[in-house]
Amino acid sequence: MSTVSTLAAACAALIILKKRRKRKRQMWVKNVFLRREEQSVYKVLMAELREEDEAMYKNFVRVTPEGFDLLLGKISQAIKKQDTVMGESISCGERLALTLRFLATGDTYSSLSYLFRIPVCTISKIIPEVCSAILECLKDYFKVPTTEDEWLKIAGEFSSQWDFPNCIGALDGKHIHIQAPAKTGSLYFNYKGTFSIVLLALVDANYKFLYTNIGAPGHHADGGIFATSNLNQAIEQKKLNIPNARPLPGRHMKIPYVIVADDAFALQANLMKPFKHQTLNGMERVYNYRLSRARRIVENAFGMAAARFRILRRSIELPPEKVKLIVGTICCIITSIQ
Repeated sequence: MSTVSTLAAACAALIILKKRRKRKRQMWVKNVFLRREEQSVYKVLMAELREEDEAMYKNFVRVTPEGFDLLLGKISQAIKKQDTVMGESISCGERLALTLRFLATGDTYSSLSYLFRIPVCTISKIIPEVCSAILECLKDYFKVPTTEDEWLKIAGEFSSQWDFPNCIGALDGKHIHIQAPAKTGSLYFNYKGTFSIVLLALVDANYKFLYTNIGAPGHHADGGIFATSNLNQAIEQKKLNIPNARPLPGRHMKIPYVIVADDAFALQANLMKPFKHQTLNGMERVYNYRLSRARRIVENAFGMAAARFRILRRSIELPPEKVKLIVGTICCIITSIQ
């Protein structure tokens, strides 16, 4: 036998020997996860809170028991998994509770794994799947008004509640802090010195989201994001049926219906911003005060969203696409589920 053949045979024998010595799997699932049915927080704690303390239940998952059931009914078919010979699948209720708890706290997957007795690798698949299902099932609750009556209703609420007539929404952007994505340089680095994506939102007088644009890199300005958004294009092309200009109460000159925003945005026929702060007269100061009072509704909406779902107060250690999915899910829940 030649030297080459001998060497090849020796290598083959070594590979076979290593395969035989390969360590066998000690267990398919760790025992701590096998006791999920009896000891999981969903089976024990949430069941107790549902029966005894609705306020604590809502504090735990950020929705009421009725809201949880409504949401579960809408997405259960989309997130349901089949049982296998290896074991029973994780129930739809557990999947939803896990996702809501993640949004409510921003806890790591490892922390949630101990709480729900679900492996980290499984949690990393469940949360994006449930968020995608929520976005798909709640999309009908979350849309920009397209009829004149819908816009007039919003304008009436802004006039009665915030003393700013002919207003059809408040517009602003919020930076969602993220971990620096790999190989992106300064693309997501913002003026605040952190990495982020931008949530641009239009909000009605009741803090409900009418429109969102999520995912622009943090170094982009709010005004630039709006200028290239499909909302601005729809306004310019007159596709949204915004009512024609009408006089303000007690006046005769017709004034267009407008979205209120801050100095970061460009002045347009249907978008109003404050006067520059240099040398303002009395009437201009009153106007700035009234506009700021109406515009702060969108900032309040951001604050309420972050207070309800604390993940928005953290630097989210996920890729931008998954962060975009999470933020969109939060906006949908806030708008449609109590």
